[in-house]
Amino acid sequence: MSDAYPSVGVVLPTHDRPEMLRRALESVLAQDYGGEVHAVVVYDRATPDESLAGDRVRVLANDRTPGLAGARNTGILALDTDLVAFCDDDDVWLPGKLAAQVAALRAEPRAVLASSAIVIDFDGRELPRVAGRARVTYDELIRDRLMMVHSSTYLARRAELVEIGMVDEEIPGSQGEDWDLALRAARRHPIVHVDRPYVRVLWGLTSHYAHAWETKVAAMRWFLDRYPEIAREPAAAARVYGQIAFGHACNGRRGEALRWSGRALRANWRERRVPFALAVASGLVSGERVLLALHTRGRGI
Repeated sequence: MSDAYPSVGVVLPTHDRPEMLRRALESVLAQDYGGEVHAVVVYDRATPDESLAGDRVRVLANDRTPGLAGARNTGILALDTDLVAFCDDDDVWLPGKLAAQVAALRAEPRAVLASSAIVIDFDGRELPRVAGRARVTYDELIRDRLMMVHSSTYLARRAELVEIGMVDEEIPGSQGEDWDLALRAARRHPIVHVDRPYVRVLWGLTSHYAHAWETKVAAMRWFLDRYPEIAREPAAAARVYGQIAFGHACNGRRGEALRWSGRALRANWRERRVPFALAVASGLVSGERVLLALHTRGRGI
């Protein structure tokens, strides 16, 4: 990265959302940045739309593990740029995003990854989420998922990204793959965070992950196995146990929901996810109603 404007390659994984994809791609190509910007659109379990291809855009099919992680890695390996960025097909980069993050990353030569604050777009409401800091450490990411450290904000040094292992394709359903990647990057050096909302993130209960509770529970168990530090940090353990309890409640597994709720309370009696899990497990409210209420406030389970 000796040049004033290192080259940037942007990976856009997609399945079957052509209108959203075009909006996301346009926001990437419209960035006011002095260096080269190329995009790779990777179709996962869908027929690639070759009409999107052009001088700055390549269109590929995911040739690795089916799912989001494999699609991201297909794009990373297809690029030879200095930097690699992600943009999900239902999100939008806002003006100035790329220039601000490149400057921040260049100021931290040892950093692998940069992120930025976001604006959540839920049902027409815009809800900014900021971190209140310029760096995010490994320990902070263990204690709190920090939703603004979001995949569509990621800008990474490509060589270092490949070195730390790219995106893990073994995580069930690719759930939380961006958290895992952020943890591995932050373990080497704190993430550089531009605390201004530069990405609009679309939330909705119709998304692929909104109801995939079986997969969510499996992914959270994967994180507990992969990162034993979570269980040693009471607040982190309670958060993950509470998420697992809520997932079991949504799946109708009342006994498991109660068991994991108990674990969460023993780790941290103030864990806020437990009442939601218990309410769903008891049949007082549906998981969808809980998520709707939380999403309206820019929150999630």
